[in-house]
Amino acid sequence: MELIRQKPGEDRKVLGQAAEGVEVHDAEAVNDASRRELYKKREPIHPKAVHGKFRTAKWVFMALALGAYYLIPFIRWDRGPGQPDQAVLVDFADARFYFFFIELWPQEVYYITGLLILAALLLFLVTALFGRVWCGYACPQTVWTDLFIAVERLFEGDRNKRIKLDRAPWSADKAWRKIGKHAVWLLIAGATGGAWILYFHDAYAVLNNFVTGQAALTSYVFFAVLTFTTYTLAGTMREQVCTYMCPWPRIQGALIDEEALQVTYKWDRGEPRGRHKKGESWEGRGDCIDCKACVAACPMGIDIREGAQLECINCALCIDACDEIMIKVDRPKGLIGYDTDKNVKARSEGGTGSFTFLRARTVLYAVLIAGIGALMLYGLFSRAELSLDAWRDRNPNYVILSDGTVRNGYTLTVVNKASEPREVELSLESDPLMRLRVLGNQDGDLTLTLAPDATNDFRLYLSLPPEGVDAASEPIAFIVTDVETGETARTDSVFQTGEMR
Repeated sequence: MELIRQKPGEDRKVLGQAAEGVEVHDAEAVNDASRRELYKKREPIHPKAVHGKFRTAKWVFMALALGAYYLIPFIRWDRGPGQPDQAVLVDFADARFYFFFIELWPQEVYYITGLLILAALLLFLVTALFGRVWCGYACPQTVWTDLFIAVERLFEGDRNKRIKLDRAPWSADKAWRKIGKHAVWLLIAGATGGAWILYFHDAYAVLNNFVTGQAALTSYVFFAVLTFTTYTLAGTMREQVCTYMCPWPRIQGALIDEEALQVTYKWDRGEPRGRHKKGESWEGRGDCIDCKACVAACPMGIDIREGAQLECINCALCIDACDEIMIKVDRPKGLIGYDTDKNVKARSEGGTGSFTFLRARTVLYAVLIAGIGALMLYGLFSRAELSLDAWRDRNPNYVILSDGTVRNGYTLTVVNKASEPREVELSLESDPLMRLRVLGNQDGDLTLTLAPDATNDFRLYLSLPPEGVDAASEPIAFIVTDVETGETARTDSVFQTGEMR
């Protein structure tokens, strides 16, 4: 039996021989080799600061996105007395979702489903047209990572200084810079977790209770979870989230074709690449001077010149970096820019490029978005503010009184979605001999008073004298009518009599 001893650089050999059944005495060597094969330790990426229109656009969008996230819970919206005045509120206690003038009830969760479908279709459309602009500008991971990198740059300097600082031995200067950076990261992460819990209860009340230690335990739990995930994902994992944790890079492959505009290295113009000295001719060569400015600027650490890659988030910072170099070497900007693979190929063959928004998939997405959006708007603005359900007693199904009258009991649930109290008249479609009584009302009084923005339950009894009983059950319908507006709601039910007598 062959004896294997691990030597430097022989990890794969050890693993291969172990897999083939050769006895391996150094088990620790095999385990170490396995770990090195299956997991590669993250190598920190230090993107270089760039300036340009895309970097400016990212700053603007980041400011708007973060401002909206942190400030929206404090916006007020008057809904009348007794109603929450927070503009955006997910109220689990009262089972409501408030979004400015829109109020959704639990039974209207299909609106949330519709919004998710619309968001997915809109993302598909934008991706088919412009590539991964969501990842590059609007994804929360991108927004917070951009902010964390800005803080890192503030404490540690730009790319070269950060690399030098990481390699330097620990000193007082290095310590305060690292500690300061992580302290600010934790403050931002804490603000992120703190803002999240404000969406589920009144923001001002929660903030006061949270600071004074009187908030619910769940508030502190969610605060801790969001703080930890924000700090970890945006501070220490960054590009690994996009590459390994997020499914979107894989999905986008089915949405992007050769006609999608995305960040592209125009190899038809850039190749053959090579170093260039001032005064040299540009004849017989491309515009790329192989300066790797695009690589240094990339927060994902990739080389855009290698073509479309799973890791690329289309942040367009490489465009700004390349344009700066093109200006310095007196060449036209746009060596890296938004373009299509079809255009690059056409130009390389002597043709001209073009772009069209109207393609089969984009038209399909647009039609679906318009159709679903129209249905949702129609449903939202035409929905009734009055709804009705009836629940017949099942135990017992019916009661036979001493005079032979059959009685059924019901619970009537009337939902008033209006912000004001209402009075409604209850009526019945049934056998003319059937009698209706509302428990708690005087005999014959069928007026129901509804509390505002609430579910109202009423107890009812229906009675049918013996001469009216001619079947085991009879269909009935309850109807409520608003005495002021005339709005009505109806629900069908049955009246049980038992076996025919």
